[in-house]
Amino acid sequence: MTTIAEFSDPRLVAIYDTVNPYAVDAQPGFYSKLAAEYGSAKVIDLGCGTGQISRDLARQSHRVTGVDPSAEMLAVARQAPHGDQVTWIEGDSTALEIADFDLAIMTGHVAQFLLTPQDWHNALSVLRAALQPYGRIGFESRNPKAKEWERWTPENRRTFEDPVAGTIEHWSDVQDVRDGLVSYTNHYLFTATGEELTSSAQLRFRSEEDLTESLGDAGWYVQDIFGDWDGSPAGKKSPEIIIVATR
Repeated sequence: MTTIAEFSDPRLVAIYDTVNPYAVDAQPGFYSKLAAEYGSAKVIDLGCGTGQISRDLARQSHRVTGVDPSAEMLAVARQAPHGDQVTWIEGDSTALEIADFDLAIMTGHVAQFLLTPQDWHNALSVLRAALQPYGRIGFESRNPKAKEWERWTPENRRTFEDPVAGTIEHWSDVQDVRDGLVSYTNHYLFTATGEELTSSAQLRFRSEEDLTESLGDAGWYVQDIFGDWDGSPAGKKSPEIIIVATR
């Protein structure tokens, strides 16, 4: 078993899209509708990863800039379909300059990787400055009331078929839950070779109240809050907290 950094090791980056699939009517559909409200939107995707959402929006003729700190993830994004239609920037929120974007998005639960209050505030502030007046931000964060981490166990493993790596078994296990911070390890078993790779990470689970308060502190007005990708309201059992806010 080998422990590695998930977003920098080429072996895990290469299978990222396989083990993190999006249902068409989930994230892609939601952010597509959000961008379509602007017509031909100018979109900034912070923490874009391999650019699944960025490339889908570019396919729909939106002008998209994807930002991510992982050079390895961006290398995959550039080579993937419609990757040549996106402007890619290697870096974090500090890599952004004042711009005139219509819409800022953070997909793939990127908001939860911003662990400290200061990092979260900085990202919200930088994105606000990057938008035109009345521009909007859209993002999702797992609902802490649903306690999804309780299902991150070896018993709840999933199997994926990658066109290059073959069959992959993926599961997670949690080491610690404390003050909204969940520490866990992802496991990837390549059944063809028997090799198992692991990567450790942390996620910040913020309540709906914490999210709305932090948005207000950064100069945002919360417009909509949903509990799932079908537009249902947020509640105790909702898997997500999906927020759309206006500059």
